[in-house]
Amino acid sequence: MPNPNIAILTTVANFELYNITSKLFPENCQKYVIDGRNGMHGISSIYYMFEKLKDENIDWLIMADEDVVFKDSEIVFNVIDKMKVENFTVAGVRDGGVVRHRTFNPTMINTFFSIINFKEILKIWNKEDVKKNQYINENEFLVDASTLKYEFDVNSLYEPYYCFYLWLKRSGKQFLYLDAKMHEDSIANSVQFNGNTLLYHTWHARSYGKNKKHTKRIDVILNENKTAINKGTNNQEYILFKAPFFATKQKINKFIKKVKRKLKLS
Repeated sequence: MPNPNIAILTTVANFELYNITSKLFPENCQKYVIDGRNGMHGISSIYYMFEKLKDENIDWLIMADEDVVFKDSEIVFNVIDKMKVENFTVAGVRDGGVVRHRTFNPTMINTFFSIINFKEILKIWNKEDVKKNQYINENEFLVDASTLKYEFDVNSLYEPYYCFYLWLKRSGKQFLYLDAKMHEDSIANSVQFNGNTLLYHTWHARSYGKNKKHTKRIDVILNENKTAINKGTNNQEYILFKAPFFATKQKINKFIKKVKRKLKLS
């Protein structure tokens, strides 16, 4: 029976890949899926998840993309235990300096995989306040460059979803940064905890089954975990959420912004 206090959420753009990788997701966790085929992702997905999950009695929420391949999903619970004991609200991989091709803000978390204290955040949740936090003050967050392997930019606002993590930081919440190592294909990376591999992130989920290069590359990692995938012991049932008019609203909003820009220039 699923643990009612720990859940896992995936915003899925490629259900073919999700149907494979979700077999390796942590067991005894309720699975939720946001249908991302209409373009929903990033900060829009975060806003939507709080709207849909606020009454689900979730304490801890694992956010994992469909191109996450768990190597040892039980480690997730070790991470949560550490977060409980040491009062961390967020755990995940830095979006700069850790993964070779993510050269952005190292104080921010990349949403491909993270764990959040959902119950704690829900108590202070305010969507309008989150929106106001997409900015960086000079020298606001200091980073020890000697701990990072690759390029980064502490002033980067590359991802629109940074406002969520910036809001949490400015609310005094603590982050547990997880280690990562590059895979031999130079694109994928592993996520480490206490020297053990928790998962692999392949990147380019949308390309799986469509682009030969990325499909072949992702299949290499899937084949490395083929035995576990074929066991099929994990319950594949999930609760699906879909915002039917999201794509239409996005088009309308873009049109309105375009008109406003033209009016300002005229």
